[in-house]
Parts: sequence; structure tokens; C-alpha cells
Amino acid sequence: MQVAEFKRTILVNGEDSAVFPVMDRGLQYGHGLFETIAISQGQLRYCDRHLARLLRGCNQLSIKPPDPTVIKNEATQLAGQAGQAVLKIIYTCGVGGRGYRTPANSQPNRILILSEWPAYPQSNSQTGVVLRLCETRLGSNQALAGLKHLNRLEQVIARSEWDDPDIAEGLMLDNHGQVIEGTMSNLFFVKNEILCTPSLTQSGVQGIIREHVLELAGKLGINTYIDDFTPADVFQAEEVFLTNSLIRIWPVNKILSEEPVSYDSPGIITSQLIAQMNKE
Repeated sequence: MQVAEFKRTILVNGEDSAVFPVMDRGLQYGHGLFETIAISQGQLRYCDRHLARLLRGCNQLSIKPPDPTVIKNEATQLAGQAGQAVLKIIYTCGVGGRGYRTPANSQPNRILILSEWPAYPQSNSQTGVVLRLCETRLGSNQALAGLKHLNRLEQVIARSEWDDPDIAEGLMLDNHGQVIEGTMSNLFFVKNEILCTPSLTQSGVQGIIREHVLELAGKLGINTYIDDFTPADVFQAEEVFLTNSLIRIWPVNKILSEEPVSYDSPGIITSQLIAQMNKE
């Protein structure tokens, strides 16, 4: 039986179109935000959490916020066309003239893109993945920390550092040598039965699943600790795992560095969190 080819769909301000104004501040300056939502069995995962983060980002970047009902209706419409897929929402400040000052009457633009689900190996979530330390560092900027803004050049450069299909992700540090996150994921590790994750007050993205994992840990009675950590802290951990909206949780079985470090994968606490999340 021939499998039907997946049809990518794009909505621009609610219209089936791939036309977008070149003077938009999202293109000119990266003045905008995005969300990547997993679709499973035609349903949007964690949609309300994504929209809440989008609204917080608009407030921080002085962008007129969207009507969440409009975006959710459009997202639900696209999700109904797919079984398992990825929905990317791009929300920009809108068209403006030259110069960095945001026009008072700027009207935001929104793009919704429905794409095929990535072909991740099943083993990534079952037996874990291999990480490497990236040379590219994340800059510190409290005004942008936590936001899923459109400027992803640090991640683009970091991801270009390797082309080995056996390495699933790269671990990024800040300019002070502290561990922050992966190029596309948040980082957790377990040390002395405490679930640790790096502070994101100066850089990094406040992930939807990161937030959810911390909530689940509280319900399961797992102690958590958010702080600044070095690579040595991660190397000495008993368990390590990654999170994002598509992968949810990937255990880590090895980190490549000067002296590669291996881990039990998945560990006891990682397995508890995976089992709890799979019930949802």
C-alpha cells in the first residue's frame, strides 16, 4: 500500500498562503517569538502552556499580544488534518520602517506551519542518546533569558559543529563555563537522588516540558534543585536526560568530552518521570 505524502500547510494571518511582508520586523530584526507544538492523534499537546509562554514573551518584547482564542482555533484546525505532526507558530511584531524603534501602530503577523513529524529513532526514548559538548557559547542577557525568540544563531552555529548521526544533541555552556541547555532541549540530571536543572535567569529557553517535569517531580515527591552548574556537575551525575515539546524526555547514555562519561539509561528517576508522562 502506498503511503500518502505529507502535505505541509502554511497559514499567514489565517489565510492559506506562503506570502509574507519583507519589511516585517521579524525578518528585519528577529523581533518575534515562536512555539513548536507536538500533535498526537490530531490533538495539540500542551497547547495552553505554549500560548501562555507566547503571551509572556510578547509582554517582554513589547509586542502587541495575540488573541489566544484565534491562534488556538487555527492551530486546532491544522491539527485536525494530521495524526502525528509538528505545528510551528511564529508571531512577529509586524511591519515597521527603518530603525530599531518599535512603531506605535505596528500590527503583529502570525504564521502557522504544519510539518511532518521528525524521524527520531525509537531507541532515543528507550535506551537513550549520546551528547557532545559544544564549543559555541551562549551569551548572557537577562532581558532575553527564558524567551523562545526568533534569534537562534547561537544554536545554528553550535549545531553545525558535528555531523555524526550517532550524536543526538549538543550541550551548550555560557561564557562563564556554566551548563545551560542543549541546542534544542533543556537539561536535567540526578545527583544524590536530587533532580537538578540549570538556572535560566541569564540565558536559555524556559521549556514547556522543563516546567512540566518540575511539576511532576513535585507530585512524585522528588526533590528538585535549580542552580548554576558546571560540566563537572553533570559528569558526576547518576542520571541525565533532555526535554523538549517533541521528544518529551530522552535519557542520556553518554556524553562525549575529553574523557567520555556513560550513564545508566534510563535511570530510576528518569524512568519514573517517563512513566508518569506516558499516562497523560
